[in-house]
Amino acid sequence: MTRDDVGLRAAGLTLRYDERVVSEGLEVNVPQGGLTVIVGPNACGKSTLLRALARLMTPSAGSVLLDGTDIATLKSKVLARRIGLLPQTSIAPDGITVAELIARGRHPHQSVWRQWSQSDEVAVNDAMSATALTDLAGRPVDELSGGQRQRVWIALALAQQTPMLLLDEPTTFLDIAHQIDLMELLTDLHLAGRTLVAVLHDLNQAARYATHLIAMKDGRVIASGDPREIVTVELVKECFGLSCHIITDTESGAPVVIPTGRLRTPFPDQTPTRN
Repeated sequence: MTRDDVGLRAAGLTLRYDERVVSEGLEVNVPQGGLTVIVGPNACGKSTLLRALARLMTPSAGSVLLDGTDIATLKSKVLARRIGLLPQTSIAPDGITVAELIARGRHPHQSVWRQWSQSDEVAVNDAMSATALTDLAGRPVDELSGGQRQRVWIALALAQQTPMLLLDEPTTFLDIAHQIDLMELLTDLHLAGRTLVAVLHDLNQAARYATHLIAMKDGRVIASGDPREIVTVELVKECFGLSCHIITDTESGAPVVIPTGRLRTPFPDQTPTRN
């Protein structure tokens, strides 16, 4: 196996919904062991690409290669032991508890000869601890807030213990503190050797935490690489149609996007008065 065969790669992908083509001839390389973040405006094809990488949709042309093997040829359980997925929307069965739902992440590791084991218990407990859910283990999922439910789905993906994890908008429903906690957790995971791919809407979070950034527009990759090198005023303008300034975060060294807006004057009835 050559170096080019290691990791996850989209080769010449054409992705469509019925007659609507989302992407054509798409080429994407996901660096092994890194935190890759996909950004771009709404409806640019980010989530569609992630679905194709997870084999949730079949490309009209091209292929997705995992360590040089077309994922279309892999058995479902084999693929589920290698790639975990946090989808954009998930529905929990009525009445299921937090611990019971997270335990379903261990399903790819079960078989007729291997039932629930101590290693499964440890994986579930570790996933709940990492997502601050231990105290909620016995609570029904449908009684939780949106942010708590999102953390449950993240924990389920973590319990799967795959070497690669794909996450579609994982910070949805999370308050700013839990967003940062999650991004720090993803950083810890990739530093421990796991490969991660996430779709994010927050460009500044993406630039701060990504080791590899993919910017998309109209189903195309318009730039990819180290965010410190590719996040420029020109890229933000091309990708999002947004005028901005770029400064450097003195703590992390990451680029920070500051949108430029119109100068606003107070409305007449808001003009300060003096007594």
